[in-house]
Amino acid sequence: MLDDRAKLLLKALVERYIAEGQPVGSRTLSKASGLELSPATIRNVMSDLEELGLIASPHTSAGRIPTARGYRLFVDTMLTVQRGHIAAQSLAPDQPQKVISNAAHLLSSLSQFVGVVVAPRRSSVFRHIEFLRLSERRLLVIIVTPEGDVQNRVIFTEVDYSQAQLVEAANYLNSHYVGLAIEQVRERLKIEVESLRSEIASLMQAAVAVSSEAISETQDEVVFSGERNLLAVTDFSNDMGHLRRAFELFEQKAQLMRLLDVAGRADGVRIFIGGESQVVPFEDLSIVSAPYEVDGQVVGTLGVIGPTRMAYDRMIQIVDITSKLVSNALSHHK
Repeated sequence: MLDDRAKLLLKALVERYIAEGQPVGSRTLSKASGLELSPATIRNVMSDLEELGLIASPHTSAGRIPTARGYRLFVDTMLTVQRGHIAAQSLAPDQPQKVISNAAHLLSSLSQFVGVVVAPRRSSVFRHIEFLRLSERRLLVIIVTPEGDVQNRVIFTEVDYSQAQLVEAANYLNSHYVGLAIEQVRERLKIEVESLRSEIASLMQAAVAVSSEAISETQDEVVFSGERNLLAVTDFSNDMGHLRRAFELFEQKAQLMRLLDVAGRADGVRIFIGGESQVVPFEDLSIVSAPYEVDGQVVGTLGVIGPTRMAYDRMIQIVDITSKLVSNALSHHK
């Protein structure tokens, strides 16, 4: 356990390093902490903090920088978020997908880092279905979900359907199966197939198969905005290896999805500090994230990805406010 003096010095060191990006020396720390301590006393405390793995000496510099463990202790026990004014922005609830992309852009523009949003899981329920004959044995299936998302798929059929047959099949599906999940429709069609004309039944089964595929393909979409902002971050622009690893994370969406899935199961804002676990394997990256809701149900996660040296208090405010804006916009969208 750290005594109060060591905590104060660690807090001052982390805050100064976040602000300036330079290793912090004992003389600077003496002024920043406001403690009347001799340089020798401060050096002793710094040495203790280094032994505990909370700070480190980069290269031959006389100053120290925080480690992942140091950041974690700072975030968990010393961070005080000032509820400053962040420009109130609104996210128009005209289309769920637009709200998601606007939210990613808002997160990146406010933070000057990378905004990331995991789109809500799409409903596997359809609200409306239509068939359009494109050419012989080639049809367009149009599926509308309860959220208003439209999925189009082209299917090839064994027989050539007239437009009248396509209207009949669509009317049957729309009157009997609206509001059911695609899997339920598939099961019911198996039972009811005997009572339907065989050519219509096979068309419906083909439509259900392609609907299921169309909806599952759009699951768990990750939307990024502002990746180029990292080019302006000194911590990355001075080291192309750091920058390359950061961009690799954006490409490996599955790894990011697992991380944000963990964040989505928590209440409020979560902070993942690079290097402290395999969750964020890159020491130079941290993620501040929060879940968002639709009508009280958590449906996705959003956050800011930036350098470990970031103003966490401000990022918490940005992420917290954006999650509330998104929840509000999506809940009002009907």
